[in-house]
Amino acid sequence: MTGWFGRLSIRARLMVIGLTGVAGALLVGGALLYAAADATLHSSAEREARSSATDVAHLVDAGRLPDPVPVSGALVVQVLDGRNRVLSGSATADRLTSLVTDPERRRLADGEVLQVPASRTGASGSLLVVGVPAGAAAGRVLVVAAVPTADLETSRRVVRTLLLVFFPLFLALIGLIAFRVIGMALRPVDRLRQGAERIGDSADLSERLPVLASRDEISALATTLNQMLGRLSAANDTQRAFVADAAHELRSPLASLQTQLEVAQRVGEGGDLPGDLLPEVQRLTQLVEDLLMLARSGPDAPHPTTQQLRLVDVVDDVVRRYAGARVPVRRGPSRRGRPEDAVALAAREDVQRALANLVDNAVRHAAHEVTVTVEGTPGAPALVVRDDGSGVPESQRERVFDRFARLDEARARDSGGSGLGLAITRELLRRNGARVWLEDGAPGLKAVVEFGTG
Repeated sequence: MTGWFGRLSIRARLMVIGLTGVAGALLVGGALLYAAADATLHSSAEREARSSATDVAHLVDAGRLPDPVPVSGALVVQVLDGRNRVLSGSATADRLTSLVTDPERRRLADGEVLQVPASRTGASGSLLVVGVPAGAAAGRVLVVAAVPTADLETSRRVVRTLLLVFFPLFLALIGLIAFRVIGMALRPVDRLRQGAERIGDSADLSERLPVLASRDEISALATTLNQMLGRLSAANDTQRAFVADAAHELRSPLASLQTQLEVAQRVGEGGDLPGDLLPEVQRLTQLVEDLLMLARSGPDAPHPTTQQLRLVDVVDDVVRRYAGARVPVRRGPSRRGRPEDAVALAAREDVQRALANLVDNAVRHAAHEVTVTVEGTPGAPALVVRDDGSGVPESQRERVFDRFARLDEARARDSGGSGLGLAITRELLRRNGARVWLEDGAPGLKAVVEFGTG
């Protein structure tokens, strides 16, 4: 579905479809009702006039026609001869002028029903006129009976008003009922969505979606999704176990190889070793450590031992490690609060490694310097790592936290990046109740780490 209809929610689409169908049905039903009511009223008025004309015709045939002709209600009756002259009439009828013209009299004699202006009787509106022949063949006359249509028009107007008033009210009532019913029907879907969102936020694939007791399509969907989560959880556990085993098995030979290379370089017994051999081994060692770290992380990992940390002390320890970095790394002035007041409840090793990963990334891309700022905001202390490099496009700032994500493949490899640093950073901070995101540094980029209440 495209266009505005496709952009609507499921509830809105169902409401539009349902109300359109109900409105169409009400329009057709209202039109049929009005037509039926109009036909019924018209037929009733015609029967009344024809019945009165027939009664008068029987009096003419019996030779007992009184003067004036007895009628009921607002009926107007005239007895006309073949030349359209008035022979007799009711008390409300004109005794001199015929109610109908000569051509109309002939049409009435043929059984037609006419509608003439009521002004011919001095009234407003119109008259419904019927004719019934009477008398012997030689003295054939026509009994004309007319009934005012004012009551008929009033009844039509009442029916139209009722339809126009109750149509929107009934449609609004149907819409309200449909809104509630559709909401109740979609509520299990919303619970499934909330459950899936909770699982996505916690990254805990051992959780399951709620399954309704009713055996309907929503329950079947929840069961199927839980089965899928079970398969994903099993695959994730298998993957973590494989990565952990592989990384663990690689640690010892890599450590041994690194040691032998360092010894060979110092004592000079290795001959002409390639200059980049030891850095590559060190890079592989760091990659194995990162893989092992990721394999051991997750919602089912042991909770780290936390303590009250003064973030300014952690920043100073990390900054000292980069005294010989490619660009200067320093602690910048705080823009909010006092740095000494920034205290977080977290594991020191986790925070140090996460901050070091952010500084590594900033040093790798900075043009002139990197600053680490401690923000002493009450209740939400933060760390901000700024660089003056080329920055990261806004559309890519979330993707860089994915595992093995690289925006510049060649540069990342050449500078020793594995694409795991930011993923590890987010995982370390997550399990300590903190969150990290990237913002525009104007110029460059800034990474913001926000802690919960310490």
